[in-house]
Amino acid sequence: MIEASRGPGRETHSTHSKIGRESTMAEFTGREVYQAEFDPRSYLEYFQFGAGTLGDEVLEFYLKHLCKTFASGRLKGDTLIDLASGPTIHQFLSACESFGSIVASDPVEGNRQEIEMWLKNKPGAFDWTPVVKYVCELEGNRDKWAEKEAKVRRSVQQVLYCDVLQSNPLAPVGLPPADCVLAVECLEAACRDLGTLRAALKNISSLLKLGGSLVLEGLLGCSFYVVGPRKFSCLVLAEKSLRDALHAAGFAVVEYEAEPRFAKDMLDACDFSDKFFLFARKEREV
Repeated sequence: MIEASRGPGRETHSTHSKIGRESTMAEFTGREVYQAEFDPRSYLEYFQFGAGTLGDEVLEFYLKHLCKTFASGRLKGDTLIDLASGPTIHQFLSACESFGSIVASDPVEGNRQEIEMWLKNKPGAFDWTPVVKYVCELEGNRDKWAEKEAKVRRSVQQVLYCDVLQSNPLAPVGLPPADCVLAVECLEAACRDLGTLRAALKNISSLLKLGGSLVLEGLLGCSFYVVGPRKFSCLVLAEKSLRDALHAAGFAVVEYEAEPRFAKDMLDACDFSDKFFLFARKEREV
């Protein structure tokens, strides 16, 4: 159940706390495995919006919260850095309404190539039109999806390599501190254990201005997900461990919301129990 009392500036949380386990997969799939075996096109099958995939449930939750956070004007600034973008652009659809400059990033070359193909409107690029129309409907402008696509293409100005386990996650590129960092399903995939999680959040903090915003979306209770024939490990996150790691990295949680998994089938594709949204402020340097 989601706590009902929510408002600007008030921290919210889920009382749904059945997640008690925190562990890793026996076989941790690190950066080298992703580079060699992650298939962007197989992953994008989760984003065939409206096809009844497990991705529909997760994507709707993510998009609604990103719309509420960005398109509403609640968060605004000059620069947003998106970490571990994957081969996707859905996370930019509302963010482009609040940030004129967006930096996409991913450790996998094939994922960066997929983003570049879409940004340059090349033949063979993934068709995000159903997702774009859905976001435009959330924002009250369903018929303006072509303008939305054009705005995203203008806003995403760089597509960089990233590794959140490095002290500078965008190395060798150095950027001025950003107003906002966004990371969707990044930490659970990149981190082997809770110590790595804490270190990654400190590295992410280095990309932000003091007072800047961190927006996280991801999965709780998830130990794996499948892309094509390959199973990839996830760090099993729980709310408390995530909050503790954020506090240690100098962040204050402003809003948190989790929603239990609806689909009781497709557990062989991904075993998550909840979807979460989190908005935090960088309060101090660590």
